[in-house]
Amino acid sequence: MNKYELMFIIASDVAEENREALIEKFKAYAEAHKGKVEGVEKLGMKKFAYPINFKNEGFYVLFNLEMPAEEVDAMGKLMNITDGIVRQMFVRK
Repeated sequence: MNKYELMFIIASDVAEENREALIEKFKAYAEAHKGKVEGVEKLGMKKFAYPINFKNEGFYVLFNLEMPAEEVDAMGKLMNITDGIVRQMFVRK
């Protein structure tokens, strides 16, 4: 298993309780698919350098996790179709 950093941005118009639900959803997904979440860091609301989907800011979240490579691809695809997620990026450590 490889170690990864996952940074994702939640849209600014998502309510706080729904934001927490999204974070828990992806944490549970990683743990259910042979992964281990080593840390969750909520970086908070930040302005974008340029508008994305007509939005100027978003809530940034950083996961440190350990997962098999094929599960990383599947999780990325799930995040791409999830409402409320603006962008996501996995980086192998």
